[in-house]
Amino acid sequence: MKSNPILTVLSAAAIGFLIGVPFAVQITSKLFPLNLVGDGNCNTSGSNIFARFSTPFRNSTSNYTAEGTPLLQSNATSDSENIALPAKPKGAERLPPNIVVRESDLHLRRLWGHPRQDTPTRKYLVALTVGYSERVKVNATVHKFSDNFDVMLFHYDGRTTEWDEFEWSKQAIHVSARKQTKWWYAKRFMHPSIVAPYDYIFLWDQDLGVETFDAEEYIKIVKKHGLEISQPGLDITRGVKYYNITVRRNDTEIHTSTSAGKCGTDVHHRPCSGFVEVMAPVFTREAWTCVWHMIQNDLVHGWGLDWNFWRCVDEPEQQIGVVDVQYVAHHKGFTLGNKGNDTVDGSRRKVRLRATAEWGMMKTRLFNADRAQAAALVAQSNAAPPS
Repeated sequence: MKSNPILTVLSAAAIGFLIGVPFAVQITSKLFPLNLVGDGNCNTSGSNIFARFSTPFRNSTSNYTAEGTPLLQSNATSDSENIALPAKPKGAERLPPNIVVRESDLHLRRLWGHPRQDTPTRKYLVALTVGYSERVKVNATVHKFSDNFDVMLFHYDGRTTEWDEFEWSKQAIHVSARKQTKWWYAKRFMHPSIVAPYDYIFLWDQDLGVETFDAEEYIKIVKKHGLEISQPGLDITRGVKYYNITVRRNDTEIHTSTSAGKCGTDVHHRPCSGFVEVMAPVFTREAWTCVWHMIQNDLVHGWGLDWNFWRCVDEPEQQIGVVDVQYVAHHKGFTLGNKGNDTVDGSRRKVRLRATAEWGMMKTRLFNADRAQAAALVAQSNAAPPS
């Protein structure tokens, strides 16, 4: 019987299609990733012929690049196979996912050689707000921090190059803006994505006596006790104090509460427990991420932040504490502003007045925010259908 040429052609085409689709789609999905089709922010659905036919034949490695990084994420649904791109931060929608770098650091890099041969990013960060007149104390402080620390100096007097008399200064990060506060700098130059590689972040004033302090030993202790936010104890025989809770004890390694002063036996409120000052706080990466978002852009003195650090941990009375065996002395009290005529702008008195006013503004903002959040939760609960 003579074969029909039309049927022969159709049969061959059908067999070729069944054999060829898996192979063709498998190769195509690798050579032309679906995220290159259309806008980088879109999702490729089952209506795409490559996605529809290639899914049953893909092996587990087809979702990775040659370097082993994720390329596509498949989420099966009852109706079709959805190919969803990895989430990208706002502003990076047009970029392929595998080129997006969400984080950075403050570690200096060489201008020559291969990047892989640069020294690795250090584990910790210490940031100090400084004036050149305090260079002796700052130099002593920096020497208490090991090579595991990156050092960043915020210069409120505009003098930066003079610090090169210290060898360590040549490897430090210098940020200069005249007559600004520590929290002004922190809000602008210590974004969580910038300090993300650092396990611990020290954000200290410049006027501390550190003769009895060792940063590496300090970190061992806060790790041991699971402190997310901490500070060294204060030696009040050599310096000043503001709160009883931050005074160093002689009989403990750390403490998280006090019954001294007005605290008595009721220690379950600030500043009697779960409290450290804004003077020399130390944060874990996770705690700092929360604190950074709480810093108000226009309230530059930071007064009131320490009364609300508790919001950034799960258990304030266990995770916020004072380290007694690693202690410092706070040599001075309020030092911002110009000495002399208290009636002129920029005088110490007027600076203090603003700081006090900011504390009131911070309390008002938090009170209103708490009230709005509570109202929203009640409304959400009332709107929820009965179970």
